[in-house]
Amino acid sequence: MQAGMMNMPLIVSSILRHAETVYGKSEIVSRLPEGGIWRYTYAEAASRARRLANALIRLGVRHQARVGTLAWNTHRHYELYYAVSGSGAIVHTVNPRLFPEQIAYIVNHAEDKVLFFDITFLPLVEKIRLELTTVKHFVAMVSREHMPQSTLPLLCYEDLIAAESDSFDWPLLHEGLAAALCYTSGTTGNPKGVLYGHRSTVLHAYASMSTDALGVSNRGAVLSVVPMFHVNAWGIPYSATMAGAKLVLPAGALDGASVYELLTEEKVSLTLGVPTVWLGLLHYCEKENLRLDHLERAVIGGSAAPEAMIRQFQEKHGVFVLHAWGMTEMSPLGTVNSMDAHMAGLPIEERYKLQAKQGRPVYGVELKIAGPDGKELAHDGKAFGRLLVRGPWIASGYYKDEDRSAWVDGWFDTGDVATIDETGTMAIVDRSKDVIKSGGEWISSVELENIAVAHPSVAECAVIGVPHPKWDERPILLVVTKEGKEATREELLAFLEGKVAKWWLPDEVLFVKTLPHTATGKLLKRQLRDDYHDVLMRQASVA
Repeated sequence: MQAGMMNMPLIVSSILRHAETVYGKSEIVSRLPEGGIWRYTYAEAASRARRLANALIRLGVRHQARVGTLAWNTHRHYELYYAVSGSGAIVHTVNPRLFPEQIAYIVNHAEDKVLFFDITFLPLVEKIRLELTTVKHFVAMVSREHMPQSTLPLLCYEDLIAAESDSFDWPLLHEGLAAALCYTSGTTGNPKGVLYGHRSTVLHAYASMSTDALGVSNRGAVLSVVPMFHVNAWGIPYSATMAGAKLVLPAGALDGASVYELLTEEKVSLTLGVPTVWLGLLHYCEKENLRLDHLERAVIGGSAAPEAMIRQFQEKHGVFVLHAWGMTEMSPLGTVNSMDAHMAGLPIEERYKLQAKQGRPVYGVELKIAGPDGKELAHDGKAFGRLLVRGPWIASGYYKDEDRSAWVDGWFDTGDVATIDETGTMAIVDRSKDVIKSGGEWISSVELENIAVAHPSVAECAVIGVPHPKWDERPILLVVTKEGKEATREELLAFLEGKVAKWWLPDEVLFVKTLPHTATGKLLKRQLRDDYHDVLMRQASVA
């Protein structure tokens, strides 16, 4: 028997229509790449998005055509999210931090018809223009007065908007259609595309805005530090709009001083970003003796949040850290370590240890761990194995890619090694390619890093496994010290001693000026393993 309910499709445009109708006066505040601050309301954003939808049609953008963006977190990029997807095309956010040849590959692979970009990236676009075989129009995302000189046949974003009517009826699309396209960061091989649907995007926004997930609310202000070119800014442009929250967009100014300024002046209550950004913010606050007075919660994802960072946010600023985990293939939200009744009742030291884990799955995401034989392992917090996921906003395959090796019996193999306890709380032990295999036993590089970064002289660190003549692999610790601080090998090993098993202690500690990162801010351990692979072998040879 069929249910007697209306069958209204879950589509992206419905989120913006809801915000315009119910939260039309709520603010969107954006830095501009050309300088200054832009302020307007959801109602005004919706009007401009309709104008942009008309402009896209005039440019020849047809149903399900791909429209590329190379842009920071700005109000114009926000308008593209809704104008492109809402009109039935596919918004393709391109990560400008990738290598130029990767960007050209991605744009061609997606077959983008129009490329919108911030003027920051004009030199990049000019450099790869001749390699872009499908792009018909290049649009600079600025006003006429800031249009740059270029050899490209540039269109002006604000001219396109001004020339159109804001009368546009969002089509009633099928909810199964593609709405957005993102590519993985491509640390091995070419980046792979993930197509997000209208239905999956709306469901993801519903789940992420809930109190027991990210807690996005009309009563708060949200600063999305995580880039809009990285997994759709973790879905914040959708969930914040659905909730009618004040949305604050930082453009490309992600240094500690700039982030602090927006957090303070816009009275931000919730912010989201990767650990490297928060390191910069916390160092700036420490150096200038500043406090984050309005901020209530900080979401940390992309890489593991060290316990030391969680403590610093809480004890120096009164900010509760929500540790989150997800992937491009997961839209991206999978788990969140939000405050629940169990956590609220714990002593603070126990709570910190729990917060350092990646958290419980939000409704809609199922997790399991499997051993080498593929059999599911116990959720006892001790057994660890390959982490597999499934759910309505998790990819079922890659765009234009026949490789199905990451999908097993309807589950996606994340490439992470994890534990799950009796409460469903998941903890990442390591990436399967980063876990250190020493004498037949596994050592977690993530756990060692989280402990080492708590040392008062350590700004950032990385632990990698390198070949060893006896034990197959052994860990070494690479350290970047804080400005004006020093540490020794012996001091750091003593700091680790007693906090992990003795055989986990690194065989070597090396001090470096910087550590390499991927285009999404994660440690590039593959490069580190290449650079330092013979450290212990050379020592053994000398000995």
